[in-house]
This record gives sequence, structure tokens and C-alpha cells, in this order.
Amino acid sequence: MKSEHLAGPAIETAGLVKTFGDNRAVDGVDLRIEAGTVYGLLGPNGAGKTTTVRMLATLLRPDGGEAHVFGHDVVREADAVRSRVSLTGQYASVDEDLTGTENLVLLARLTGHSKKASYDRAAQLLDAFGLSDAAGRQVKNYSGGMRRRIDIAASILNTPDLLFLDEPTTGLDPRSRNQVWEIVRAVVAQGTTVLLTTQYLDEADQLASRIAVIDKGKVIAEGTKGELKASVGAGAVHVRLRDAHRRPEAERLLRQTLDADVQLEADPVALTARVGNGVANGHGASEKASRALAELAHAGITVDNFSLGQPSLDEVFLALTGSTTEQEQAKEATA
Repeated sequence: MKSEHLAGPAIETAGLVKTFGDNRAVDGVDLRIEAGTVYGLLGPNGAGKTTTVRMLATLLRPDGGEAHVFGHDVVREADAVRSRVSLTGQYASVDEDLTGTENLVLLARLTGHSKKASYDRAAQLLDAFGLSDAAGRQVKNYSGGMRRRIDIAASILNTPDLLFLDEPTTGLDPRSRNQVWEIVRAVVAQGTTVLLTTQYLDEADQLASRIAVIDKGKVIAEGTKGELKASVGAGAVHVRLRDAHRRPEAERLLRQTLDADVQLEADPVALTARVGNGVANGHGASEKASRALAELAHAGITVDNFSLGQPSLDEVFLALTGSTTEQEQAKEATA
């Protein structure tokens, strides 16, 4: 069904630019996204993710550069692009005065389904998104998470060649997030390409085969999830001590043993250090972490908890930009 677009990339951009007054929201973005994959745009609020998606979906006209979707120029061949894509934005766009079933049936009928097929598809999607019990309720009486799910369901009534998911799980509880992830995997298994924007590394980690980190309108890193994690270190060593007064000594030992900066957490007994991927003095990251634990024990410093974990979104973003996502969002809110 989707063989038409398998010969080339689903999305290709070169120097894509969008400005709003003095604000350069998208500043020379280059992307190449292979068909049949999930590609993640990862970054904080205001990074330029949504603006990029809206240009690719033909909702905004670029001010510079080029963008092609399945070989079609998003400006000169906008109709051809629209016929191949579906977009789920950040906010619910269904009719709040209709029930869940009525919304999905209406959209299905508008897109050419028979009456019976419309009701069957609506029931299938409502069940998949955990909304069967609310199918007969008006959407205005749904919770925020339920509205989000009905909106996503509406976007995949007809399986598109390219599905834009703009922060699809914001505000959802863990169970609903997992349901959305399973739906995305099922859609991709049928040959659909997904461009996913998210603030959550775990979401990109779960779904995306390649990820671009975007900040202030620029792509500042791109690669597989393994490559991005490797770029900021193999992981973070987290230590909780029994005695707060031993923390200065523990900081010194960790700094020496791990050859890494050590961060003192707000918790007076906690320390964190990011461990590099490289092999130093014959020791990999996990080996160095074990040696650090042994050094603490040798010094008589009791450790209540010790772990070596993968980098968080903030650790990736901090290494790439010099500030955490929370700090960036606070700046944006202040502005």
C-alpha cells in the first residue's frame, strides 16, 4: 500500500527557516528522515519543534530553505503533501459538544467510510485508547488526558503515509502514554513514517530510531539514541551516603576515581557524577563506577544507595547547551 514512497526519504529539508518578527523560530534546520521509521525532534518548549512540524505539514510557509515530503515541495506542491500526511497538534481539535463516538464517526464519514465501517473504526479506536466507557459522553466532559487520546485517535482514522505527532503524550498518565506508544508502533509496522516531537527523552528512547535535538531553532545534535547518549557520557553515577558530614570527602574520592565533575544535590547526602563512554586507564564506565564504590568503602564512607544510570534528558541537554530544560522553560515563562 505504501510502496510509492519507499524509494526515497519521507522528509528532507535544507536550511529551513521561519521568522516571527525579530524571532528566528527555526534557524537553518537540515533533516533527512527515512520512510517507515519514527524520527524524534527532542527539545524544550520554544525550541522550534512545533514550527518545524507546521511548515512540513504545509500550515506555515517557510521564510527560507527548502522542504520536501515524499519528494513533494511543501510550498509548490502543498496539496500533494496534504494528501499523504496527518497531524496531531498539541491541543485537542475535536468537537467538544459531540460524544467520542460521534466525533470519530463524523470524521470517518467525511473521509469516505460507510456508516457501518465508520462505527466499527470508531469502536476499534475508542477501545485501543481506553475510551470505550466514555464513548457516549460529550468530549467537553472528558479529562485533559482523555481529550488528548480522542484527538490522536481522530488523526489515525485513515492510516496516513506520514503522521506528525506533536508532543502526543503531554498530560497523559503512564498507562495512557503506553497505550499511545503501542498505537504508534502498530502504525509504523504498517509502513507509516512518524515524526514525533517531544520533551521527554524516555519517549524518544522508546519510539525513535533517530533523534534530532533542537534548541533555539537549530539542530544541535542528531543521531541514534545510543549515539546521543554516548555524546554526553555512558551514564550518571548516583550516590546517597548515610552521613552528610562525609559528603565533602566522598566528593573528592569520586572526582579522583571517576575523573569527572561531581554535582552536589539538594539532598545533603546525595552526589551525582556523569561518567564518560571512553576507556580510561583500562577501565570502562561500569568498571570505574565499581572502583569508586570500593574506594568509598575503603575510606569508611557508608553508601546507602549507589547506581549507574543512563543519561536523563536534562543531562543530554545540559551537555549540549549548557543549561537544563527546566532552566530554559523558566526563562521562556519569564519572557
